Amino acid sequence: MRILVIGSGGREHAIVWALKKSEKVKELFCAPGNAGIASIAECVPIAVNQFDELTSFAKDSSIDLVFVGPDDPLADGIVDAFEAAGIPAFGPNKLAAEIEGSKIFMKDLLKKYNIPTAKYETFTGYEEASAYLREQSAPIVIKADGLAAGKGVTVAATIEEAEAALRSIMVDKVFGEAGNQVVIEEFLEGQEMSILAFVDGETVKPMVPAQDHKPVFDGDKGPNTGGMGTYTPLPHIEQSIIDDAIQNIIIPTAKAMVSEGRPFRGVLFAGLMITKDGPKTIEFNARMGDPETQVVLPRLKTDLVDIVLAAMNGRLADLDIQWSDEAAVCVVAASEGYPGSYPKGRVITGLAEAEAQGALVFHAGTAEKDGDIVTNGGRVLGIVGLGRDIAEARARAYEAVSVIQFEGKQNRTDIAAKALV
Repeated sequence: MRILVIGSGGREHAIVWALKKSEKVKELFCAPGNAGIASIAECVPIAVNQFDELTSFAKDSSIDLVFVGPDDPLADGIVDAFEAAGIPAFGPNKLAAEIEGSKIFMKDLLKKYNIPTAKYETFTGYEEASAYLREQSAPIVIKADGLAAGKGVTVAATIEEAEAALRSIMVDKVFGEAGNQVVIEEFLEGQEMSILAFVDGETVKPMVPAQDHKPVFDGDKGPNTGGMGTYTPLPHIEQSIIDDAIQNIIIPTAKAMVSEGRPFRGVLFAGLMITKDGPKTIEFNARMGDPETQVVLPRLKTDLVDIVLAAMNGRLADLDIQWSDEAAVCVVAASEGYPGSYPKGRVITGLAEAEAQGALVFHAGTAEKDGDIVTNGGRVLGIVGLGRDIAEARARAYEAVSVIQFEGKQNRTDIAAKALV
């Protein structure tokens, strides 16, 4: 098969890496890709939002299958565009992708079908939202309705902080049209958990659970990011809680989407909070998580191509998906200033040494310049250690982190620390 992956981040590097292992894959392409992906696939300089150019390339290159990585093109209907051109594409269509594209749609869906989530109110006007906010107590959560590269959520410790977030979203338009509407919801206390699942309509095949670290600094301090590291498995979380989330949140959501005439096909990502009342939904994403993908796919034993084809052909229920027992820990190396503005073009060293140690190094924001690999994004690398347990995987990840260097590198030092207690 000739497969085209859409995207340029660490998630897409991990997807390309996993697809590369399949004997069914003859050629791999990635649009636009990055410097790491270029070592295992042919990168095509077409942006993820250039649907006409992407479909033309796929036709001209006799692409058999497209795997869409990022959220924005899914929300904009890239799967519909490929299917209209007669090219099979793995991912939800535009109607189904709204479960991530609009937080209001997602919250209203969960409310309608009694699926556990935080209490909330939605607003289209700043003054009305501000008045409501002044009647609440902190902590409280402010969310831009639309897509904001994982940065549209503020967990405010004070009402003043919440008001500032609300103003930046609705008045200053820091996220553009994504902030035309907001969700204000109760703060949920507990541990976060991420469960990704392969979905084909009402058929749900959960992947192994992971836990992400969103705040930029150690101890969950500082602003939220797209994710500073993650790990799997979760030895400190009982299997009964994981099963509860699958049975009472993920499967009912897939069925709800079918009932709404928006059957979901692709990867459904549940961001969950384990509260004293059980798991509750924080968010749904319509694609694989980043950096969750970087630890989940290395544990996948079943051929990823077989899973994708089964989902697309309505045979997912018949497939027995196998996972390894090993642990994986991913530490994100980010540019200084991230998640705010950050420099680019800084030379990265130590990549070969880290890989020689056995680490998986997934490129998120890199480019090639004059023979060097340089920084080209906020999150630069996802550095993954594998081991018999979390302690061993974590030690290997941080050993690799220490040998990879670039000016201004920042990373959290406490990824997966909770799993060691």
